[in-house]
Amino acid sequence: MNPLRGIALKILSVTVFTLMAICIKAVAVAAPPGQAVFFRSVFAIPVILAWLAWNGRLGSGLDVVNPMGHVWRGVVGTTAMGLGFTALGLLPLPEVTALGYAAPLLTVIFAAMFLGEEVRVFRLGAVALGLAGVMIVLAPRLTVLDVDAASKLQTIGAMAALLGAVFAALAQVFVRKLVHSEQTSAIVFYFSLTAALLSLATLPFGWAWPTAGEAGLLVAAGLLGGVGQILLTESYRHAETSVIAPFEYVSMVLALAFGYLIFAETPTASMLGGAALIVAAGLFIIWREHRLGIERAKARRVITPQG
Repeated sequence: MNPLRGIALKILSVTVFTLMAICIKAVAVAAPPGQAVFFRSVFAIPVILAWLAWNGRLGSGLDVVNPMGHVWRGVVGTTAMGLGFTALGLLPLPEVTALGYAAPLLTVIFAAMFLGEEVRVFRLGAVALGLAGVMIVLAPRLTVLDVDAASKLQTIGAMAALLGAVFAALAQVFVRKLVHSEQTSAIVFYFSLTAALLSLATLPFGWAWPTAGEAGLLVAAGLLGGVGQILLTESYRHAETSVIAPFEYVSMVLALAFGYLIFAETPTASMLGGAALIVAAGLFIIWREHRLGIERAKARRVITPQG
């Protein structure tokens, strides 16, 4: 274990994923979400394959035990990605980032519903706090007083971001089931493959022929997505989840900075306030999971004394 290396890799992965989102947002007017999903997925595949080849696992790293599990994870994850890309085209980058933080909060609920995981009052309170933050971020987009076209599009974007978080949380539930029998490399690869194939179904709905610059950004999004996934995977090899998970929220700082510098997006007070509640709730859940892990480890030592 090398916690500092794990933290550095996590921050680097967050930075790469933020740059990927910037690429998608920059071409959102020209390329519909389905087309963006295709490029993001197809060009991530060679990066993943190169990584496996580098580690000598090109063959064994793609073995599967539960193929249908990969299919369902791919369907749900692709839906989440498409909704997220839709939101990026309609809302400021920091706002989409903040609403995306709802996913780990919803994962707590879905894990209890579908996996039978125990959820105690502390985590339920944190989830409630986080969802209150989500409503604060959403509230300005849901007003019935603004009826102009721009406001309607922003409302659609807000709904897409929230639904994207719901499907992302469901995807995490599928991943939690898959990790009991599947390799991480296989989960990552087959998700990209499934997403690429599913995105082709949106071809009849109006893909655009990109300019050279737009094509470059779409390809870059795919390459960055693949690199980001590898960095994220590697980060968990060097540190425990409870150590590196809080650094996911570096993405909010990056989104605020890049949103302002690149897209001239100035965050509102309600967005910042709601985001602060969401982040606080997420950090509390991570801290609580860490404490419970320590307690479980102590209990195991008591039950199985050494010597």
